[in-house]
Amino acid sequence: MKVILKQHMESLGKAGDTVKVADGYGRNFLIPKGLAVEANTRNLKAFEHEKQRILQEAEKIHKQAEETAAKLGGVTCTVARRVGEQEKLFGSVGVKDIEEALGAQGIEIDKRNILLDEPIKTLGEFPVRIKISGGVTAEIKVAVVAES
Repeated sequence: MKVILKQHMESLGKAGDTVKVADGYGRNFLIPKGLAVEANTRNLKAFEHEKQRILQEAEKIHKQAEETAAKLGGVTCTVARRVGEQEKLFGSVGVKDIEEALGAQGIEIDKRNILLDEPIKTLGEFPVRIKISGGVTAEIKVAVVAES
């Protein structure tokens, strides 16, 4: 089944793209949620008129994402943990801990958008990428300190 995307989707493409998807995925998920329309001749003609508006909207979202990335660029969040001998952490600092530390600073970010390759297991300052939207990412610093 071919569909026309109404919104940017990481796995499929940008708004306005015509993509081929499985029938069930298109009928049961994309179309009912308003993320896409079926790519028939009537919709293709109608979409040509609407395409400009959708592209402007996508550009606006991308610009907002870049502004958010610029704001997050200088953010440092601090996570306190108990440490043992040789400054080794009891446990580790994961995505959920970073989400909570950012939330305490008034920055609401879903933990699925925090890109951490592996949990942090030592004290120090570490760069962590945050996925915002439309392929835009920001980098914050996470400082892991000893709990007093």
